[in-house]
Amino acid sequence: MTIRSQLFPREPQWRENRCGTRHQLPSAIQSWTYETGSLTQRLRRAYGGAVKVSVLWQRWQTPFRTEQQRLRLPRHVHALVREVLLHADGKPLILARTVIPAGTVTFAHSNLAKLGTRPLGEVIFAYPKLARLQLDVCLVEPDGWTPATRGLAKISQPVWGRRTVYGLQHQHLLVSEFFLADSVGI
Repeated sequence: MTIRSQLFPREPQWRENRCGTRHQLPSAIQSWTYETGSLTQRLRRAYGGAVKVSVLWQRWQTPFRTEQQRLRLPRHVHALVREVLLHADGKPLILARTVIPAGTVTFAHSNLAKLGTRPLGEVIFAYPKLARLQLDVCLVEPDGWTPATRGLAKISQPVWGRRTVYGLQHQHLLVSEFFLADSVGI
């Protein structure tokens, strides 16, 4: 079996954002899910320079099936997959998984392939024509995470997330973000 994620033993069950979805989410989660700006900048407004990125996983691999579908990628095509934890002062705030097709990496002149511990939002929100093309939501139960992720992110309750397809001109990438307990209150 090929490991496709350090975060998940299996792909989360996503629901397409439809009319009325917003009202099914807790109010604190609505604010994060429908944030139109950079989540990193929102965290920095609350925590300042203490916000850091820990890269948990980054490699070229076949994305999960629904990720392929959202990005309109053929089966078995590799993309750059990056999983990170955003944290501040020892508090885990957001887990994120990004899927970047090869054409998008080339378009961005490798800025997306060589992020290191730099937040993705600093790069993509600098593009003047960045567009949110599609949004999905999900709720991941504690057993939907790998044991290592549960321990690292201190997950003991269900975690809401959003998955966004962004367009950089005609190139796309998919960003999944999961709002941990310490981020929800800010």
